[in-house]
Amino acid sequence: MHASGGNRLRWNDLPAAVHAVVAEVLGSPVVSAQSQSGGFSPGSADRVLAADGTRAFVKAVSPAQNSDTPAMQEREARITAALPAGVPAPGFRGAHWVEDFHVLVLDEVPGRQPELPWRPDDLDLVVVALERLARTATPCPVPDLPTATESLAGQLPGSARELLGGDTLVHLDLRADNVLITEAGAVLVDWPHACVGPPWLDLLALLFEVDRLGEEDLAERVLATSALTRDVDPEVLTTVLDGFSEFFLGRAAQPAPPGLPTLRSFQRVQGEALLRWVERRRTAAR
Repeated sequence: MHASGGNRLRWNDLPAAVHAVVAEVLGSPVVSAQSQSGGFSPGSADRVLAADGTRAFVKAVSPAQNSDTPAMQEREARITAALPAGVPAPGFRGAHWVEDFHVLVLDEVPGRQPELPWRPDDLDLVVVALERLARTATPCPVPDLPTATESLAGQLPGSARELLGGDTLVHLDLRADNVLITEAGAVLVDWPHACVGPPWLDLLALLFEVDRLGEEDLAERVLATSALTRDVDPEVLTTVLDGFSEFFLGRAAQPAPPGLPTLRSFQRVQGEALLRWVERRRTAAR
């Protein structure tokens, strides 16, 4: 299963004013919508079809679902609108505040989420997309983003944060539910956490889930072969992995945020898996 908050709004739950502004962005009213599962946001996530045949992806959320999510989605809209051609991300259509809802309209990406457990063929496509991101978004083309060190202050220990220098656009939240596999390759979705950091950080973060749910040693094989990581000091990668294990386990011990009932259990499982991976790496390095 992909991670899910389990409480998503659906298109028909949204007020008429939200439907109207989506029709304005698309130039035609929506006649059907297919709600999407996955992710942790309690807001809506719908593939929509307009009367004129236009297809799009719509996300809408208000503070009634979670007080922090609307501002996060507004940030995602700003970042996505600034992504240049060549970045493997959905195209931006429009974003508006309607009543107390933030509404984000993107191009529909005709694809599927990677299968779990991770398969090598799906993972290969994502690695290619991340290598493309590093080529097209170094230096980072989006203005006013924090550095990875700043974004993870108070989350990772200093020994890990000091290793995160770089000038590449980093997604910073890659899991299977933030990736779509299409006929043309992998597309990275949901960009609210984007920052500036090392070109290998997204791949390492994606491999948290791959190591936990993929074939044995699949994550290690990718680290050894990808152009993003094969020349990085292995101890640098291990130290950052260890820092993230501390982050996940620390967050798992906190109360669940409103509207996100499964987040803490996911963080606990991921933190424990990272601890096991770190121990394997350090044992192999002795």
